Amino acid sequence: MIVYYYGGTSPVDRSFGGRYPKNLFAGQGYIVYVLQPSGATGFGQEFSAKHVNNWGITVADEIINGVKKFTEEHKFIDSKKIGCMGASYGGFMTMLLQTRTDIFAAAISHAGISSISSYWGEGYWGYAYSTVASANSFPWNNKDLYVGQSPLFNADKIKTPLLLLHGKSDTNVPVGESIQLYTALKILGKDVELIEIDAENHHITDYKKRIYWNNTIIAYFDKYLKNQDNWWKELYKEDNF
Repeated sequence: MIVYYYGGTSPVDRSFGGRYPKNLFAGQGYIVYVLQPSGATGFGQEFSAKHVNNWGITVADEIINGVKKFTEEHKFIDSKKIGCMGASYGGFMTMLLQTRTDIFAAAISHAGISSISSYWGEGYWGYAYSTVASANSFPWNNKDLYVGQSPLFNADKIKTPLLLLHGKSDTNVPVGESIQLYTALKILGKDVELIEIDAENHHITDYKKRIYWNNTIIAYFDKYLKNQDNWWKELYKEDNF
C-alpha cells in the first residue's frame, strides 16, 4: 500500500492524473490510501488553523493512527509493505513521520523541509509562509518548534529507507533541505537516497524529466514494497551517469 497526504496544506482532490497520479499507482498493483489531515484548507477556519505552530505534532499521529486503523480493517493489506510519500510540507511530513514510527517499509519526500529554522530564513516562501504557519514563533523564542519538530535534529531516530527528491533550482524549499538530511543519514549509516533534478523548481515540469521522476517513485516503491529492484537498478546503474 502507498499512503499519500497533502502537499503544502492543500487538500487532496479526487481527480485522476496530477503530479501524484493515484490511479497510476493503483494500476501498478498498489492500494492507495489518501488522508486529508487537519490543517488542510477548504474545511473551515477552525480545521485549517490547527496547522499553525503545530508543524506535524498533530498530523503525524493522525497519519499513523489512520494507517493502522485502515490496515486493521482491510486484512488483504500487507502491513509490512506500506510506503508513504508527500511533497513540500507533505515532504516535511514524510521526513518527520520516520522519526516517529517504523510502520513504513519505504518513504519518499519530494522538496521536503528538514530544518524548520533554516527554511524560515531561506527560499522564496520561507519567511512569508512561516509568518502564518509559525505565527509569532521564531527560532529564538520557540526552540521546541524549530528544533524539536525538525527532522534534521531527530535524524538518528529514522529507521525507514528514505528517498529524497528535489529540484536543483527550487526557490520555495531550497535543495539544501534535502541535502542536509541526506548528509546526516549517511553519517548515521542509514538507508537513504538523494536525487536532484537539474534545472527544475518546486514542481517538476519538463516532460522527459517528469516521466523519469515519476518512474523513479514507482521503481523505489517496487524495490521495497514488492521486493522487485530490477527497475531501480536499471534507472540508477553507474553507467547511466
